[in-house]
Amino acid sequence: MFGLTGFGSALVTIPLATHFVPLQFALALYALSDLSAALRVGFENPKTAVKTEWVRLVPMILLGTALGVTLLVNLPRAAGMFALGAFVFGYALYSLFRHESRNVVAAGWGWMAGLVGGITSTVFGAGGPPYAIYLSHRGLSKEQFRATMGFATLTSISLRVAAFLITGLLLNPKVWLIAIGVVPAALLGIAVARRMFLRISRAQLLRAVAVVLLITGGSLVARAFG
Repeated sequence: MFGLTGFGSALVTIPLATHFVPLQFALALYALSDLSAALRVGFENPKTAVKTEWVRLVPMILLGTALGVTLLVNLPRAAGMFALGAFVFGYALYSLFRHESRNVVAAGWGWMAGLVGGITSTVFGAGGPPYAIYLSHRGLSKEQFRATMGFATLTSISLRVAAFLITGLLLNPKVWLIAIGVVPAALLGIAVARRMFLRISRAQLLRAVAVVLLITGGSLVARAFG
């Protein structure tokens, strides 16, 4: 999933993993997995990434992450998660059934996407959807979209890994031991996805993004009730 679209893996892997391991363990383990995947996708062809879009997103991701730490303490988590999930799910349905449009949204929306993504990454572990919604309406080629998404999610995930190091979640030796098996598996998935990516069109990629958003939104709603 990450190799094809540049985001969305955590909200699939973590709910599945929590059937077998504690949530905190899963969050730490898949932060390492997602970081390796983001590095692989982001630096696969960095010249393809649209630098102006990434530069626009990053400062607001940092600000959103800082705000998210505050909201994490004060926000009714279940209600916020449900609202975000319902919005992402609804947008995904709209994207799947609308005709492809070449309309390009204003660059200013990138500031909002970065801010919201930074907040939701911290509070819900779901930073990707705001970036994907914005970038999918910027008229980028499929290569530009994937590479730019890779860098945006790399920023979010790096901040998350830093937070897990500070809080001690990544100081558990078992996390690193199991990561020895998980990270190569993730990179193998990236390699498989790369072959698929080369064969699909921009329209097919955007439909794949919509499907990932559909799964993401549904997962958030399910977690809100869980």
